[in-house]
Amino acid sequence: MSSTDWREKKREEVFESTLRGLENRRRIDPSFSLEDLRSALSHLYILDGNDWLGRGELGDIVSSATIAAYEHFKTEWERTPAVSRVNAGIVGTKGEA
Repeated sequence: MSSTDWREKKREEVFESTLRGLENRRRIDPSFSLEDLRSALSHLYILDGNDWLGRGELGDIVSSATIAAYEHFKTEWERTPAVSRVNAGIVGTKGEA
């Protein structure tokens, strides 16, 4: 194993785990909305920028992989036909479609 293999392995592990968690939450929690996801993502960006104590290389990997998973999940959710119709102003509903 090269000295960088662990980094990529950890990045993939965190990304996939976070994505599974988001998928499960959307499936089992009917109150979980796209706005909730956007709010959580906003907080993740704030936490990422609040690195005044230094979280180290591992912490940076976890933070960036978590944000990447949230961004990916948000993009996929926004691409669903019902959400696209809401964003286009065709359908007006509370939260997401």
